[in-house]
Order: sequence, then C-alpha cells, then structure tokens
Amino acid sequence: MNKRILYTKPSITKLEVEYAADAASTGWGDKCYDYINRFEKSFAEHIGSKYAIATSSCTGAIHMGLSAVGIGPGDEVILADTNWIATAAPIVHLGAKPVFVDILPESWCLDPDEVEKAITSKTKAIIAVHIYGNLCEMDSLLSIGRRYNIPIVEDAAEAIGSAYHGKKAGSIGIFGTFSFHGTKTMTTGEGGMFVTNNRDLYEKVLTLSNHGRDRNQTRQFWPDMVGFKYKMSNIQAAIGCAQLERIDELISKKREILSFYKKHLCKIEGVSMNPEPEGTINGAWMPTVVFERFLGVTRERLQEAFHKENIDARVFFWPLSSQDMFEEVDNFNAYDIPERAINLPSFHDMNLEQQGAVISVIMGLFS
Repeated sequence: MNKRILYTKPSITKLEVEYAADAASTGWGDKCYDYINRFEKSFAEHIGSKYAIATSSCTGAIHMGLSAVGIGPGDEVILADTNWIATAAPIVHLGAKPVFVDILPESWCLDPDEVEKAITSKTKAIIAVHIYGNLCEMDSLLSIGRRYNIPIVEDAAEAIGSAYHGKKAGSIGIFGTFSFHGTKTMTTGEGGMFVTNNRDLYEKVLTLSNHGRDRNQTRQFWPDMVGFKYKMSNIQAAIGCAQLERIDELISKKREILSFYKKHLCKIEGVSMNPEPEGTINGAWMPTVVFERFLGVTRERLQEAFHKENIDARVFFWPLSSQDMFEEVDNFNAYDIPERAINLPSFHDMNLEQQGAVISVIMGLFS
C-alpha cells in the first residue's frame, strides 16, 4: 500500500526546536512570560490589532471574549450552522443560546440576509466564522451590527493569512480569535489568540484570563472577579514566535497548494473550491472541493475512493443543528453542501506527486 498522505501536519524546523528548548531551559522565574509577551506583541503587529492575548485555545479566547462583551443566560448569539462545535460551545457554557443560520452557497460562510432575519430582542452578538480560510461578507455584517447595535465577532481560527479589502481576518470585528492547533497553518501544538482594538475589552479579557486577577491589583492572590484559566505556556509561545517569523512562508505554501488543486480540478464543469472574491485574499488553510449535484459525487463515494488510496481526506463540517445536543434547523445549504464535498490534504511539505495522487482520485470518479 502507498505511504499514507495525511490531510495536514505542522511545519516544524530547527528554529522552533531552538526556541522551545530555550524556553524550557531558561524561561522560568522572572522570565516565565518572556516568550508569551514577545508572541503577543508580534502577533498583534502581524494582524494589525492594537492588543493580543495568547490563550490555551481558540475556544478559550471565544469564551472569554463573549463573557467580556456581556453574553449570559437568556441571550442569543447568531452563527453559521456550518461550523465546528468549538464556536458554539462557549455560547452554551455562558448559558446563552446559539442561533444557527444558513450559509452562502459560494463561500460556505454566514449568509447576511439570514442573519438579519434571525435577529430578536435577545440577540447579543453575531459570530462571523471564516470557514476553511474563506471570508465572511464583513461589510454586510458590520452594517447589520451598526443598525441593530450588535457586536460582530470574528472566529478566524482557520483564517490566518486571509484578508478582506486590506484588513486581515480577525482584525475587523469587535474582537477576533485564532487557533494554533497542530492542524493549523501556524501552530503552537495547542493554543489560540484573542485580538482587539478596544482597550477596555482587552483589559477585561486580560483580567478574565488570569483567574480574574486585575494586573494592577497589589494584593497577592486577590482575584477581582471570577475568571478563567486559558493562558498559554511560555514554551508554546516560543514555538509560536518561531512560526510567526516564518508566517509568510507558511501562508504562501498553503496558497500554492490550493492554487495547484484549483488549476486541475476547477476545469471540471460543476466543480468549485475555496473562493477568492475581488479585494480579498484566501489564506487557504483547508482546500475544499464541492461537486454540483448533477455530477453524482457524494461524500461517501469520496471517502471510499480516498480510503482505497490511503489518502486522509476530511469530511466537510456537519451542520451543528444536525447534532444531538442541538435542535434541528431547516438550513438548506448547510445540510446540502456537506453531502457532496470533501477537504483535501494540504500539509506544508506536500510535493507535486502527492498532490497529483489526490487529483487522480477525484479524476477517477469521472472515468
């Protein structure tokens, strides 16, 4: 059998190892936050936000951010039905209700028209998730937010490298969040980042992130509120610093892989992949191919074909409302698209021969 082609894995070089080793050997005592501080400062500069807080996960960053903007019991938060549960879980943990709306058929992101229809007097936030590196219609969402006085939050877990009309994903809403899970374009193993341009919000999340201890509190072990423990470790931040030094290279490789797939697959009538509308840049975290119904290509056929060739392709996200813990909602695109789509392998060290093998599997469905 052919050597397995993984769908993703991180790009780790001597630089990451060197920084991690330095943090492990010297990053203690009064140096225990050195790499964390450096990582936060550098990441904020890269994204174009004034403030950044390194976290143990993107989920933790969302949880603290939503808490800081006042989300609580009885509130509603609107988000796309096409998502991983990590975006919805913090809403539930805060006692609020996630309201799932349909996605646009071209971008697979939040449909602004459906968002506006779903707004009630209980709506307290809208989360724009930039799925697979694709970008939400931020101008439309921000306009809705202004009209109804509802904050727009960006879940940019999958969108490092994506940009919307000159602004990097995550820097546009009231706050943004990122993931550095081992599958992402840049990684710290596990980890995330909270970013914002709002100083008051930054200070509140900073306090929440450290068990509710205000950084200006002079009394030792004195919390000012009940907070969370979502801090990133110094060793993780060291790896993040190294990855951030290589970020242009990492994003470029992802975009190169997506471009190669599109060149060969999108010439087939009825096949589409991650879009890049005028004025935007797609960070290309997860190349995804969608087949029109008339082609007769299903998720199950795709899984079977890739499994036979020992290729690790990944299913398109199931609708959150289809899962047992939530109430089913009639969102046509969110239910329809996953049945005829697949995520393709795109790890940084992937060569043309491996990409060719992936393409051959898909071409074989039409022979």
